[in-house]
Amino acid sequence: MSAPHVSVLLNEVVEALEPAPGKLIVDGTFGAGGYSRAFLAAGADVAAFDRDPSARRFAADLDAARFRLIEARFSQMDEVLGEGVADGVALDLGVSSMQLDEAERGFSFLRDGPLDMRMGKDGPTAADIVNTAEPAELARIFFVYGEERQSRRVAAAIARRRAESPFERTVDLAEVIERALGGRRGAKVHPATRCFQGLRIAVNEELSELEAGLAAAERVLKADGRLAVVTFHSLEDRIVKGFLAERAGRTPAGSRHAPPVEAGAAPSFRLLFNGARAPDEVEVAANPRARSAKLRAAVRTAAPVWRAAA
Repeated sequence: MSAPHVSVLLNEVVEALEPAPGKLIVDGTFGAGGYSRAFLAAGADVAAFDRDPSARRFAADLDAARFRLIEARFSQMDEVLGEGVADGVALDLGVSSMQLDEAERGFSFLRDGPLDMRMGKDGPTAADIVNTAEPAELARIFFVYGEERQSRRVAAAIARRRAESPFERTVDLAEVIERALGGRRGAKVHPATRCFQGLRIAVNEELSELEAGLAAAERVLKADGRLAVVTFHSLEDRIVKGFLAERAGRTPAGSRHAPPVEAGAAPSFRLLFNGARAPDEVEVAANPRARSAKLRAAVRTAAPVWRAAA
């Protein structure tokens, strides 16, 4: 039997959002429902989002009078719920533990499975990208999203191999990447880890989804509503940090993922605390997935939503 799912920084997220009776909390990344259960236990109503239809099995025992699960991207939360209706929004980013554990989803090379990686059921798979993208585009994906310095070498090796036969399985791709990078050489982290991360982010458009989701949270929150975001790698954290700093009036606007926003707008958020909070040693020991996690949180002001510049 697998170990039960543990939500990362759960106590810190609950403390940041202050769920209570009469409040509506949006769980933007339902997963196995760890955050949603904690919000419900505190008396709040919960609207949860997950684009993965298989997540519904984790919601079967939740109180339908106070909870609903919406099969959609979290960037659609304001479209589904309306603007200015939520008291809190939680986002736990990245791939869920359940998705990693299920070989047939193709997220991990630790369990051989089809090269899929889709969080939902639509769009191109990882195999589609690996087998059809130009080597330069593959190298860009591995370098930008996976932060793999030898991305061109990996892309060239993939292009040579796929000319002989297409990639279909996770372990097959991982082995080609490992050979391209010269083997493990005693490394604690598998050589394919960064490329798999980059490919997963590209398949699911995770960074643009995050940008859109943060803007949607700004729209869905009431004045004094709270936003809490848990990230797991530097690409995500930079986007969240930049968004909150910008909306709190602490930095000039601008992002390479999002369109420019209006200049001189009144701050739509104030930071709940400076910097990011990390899990303590006890949590990391109990849940290794928490090791790289960071929590950033902010409170919605009464200022109007920032609009995209013309």
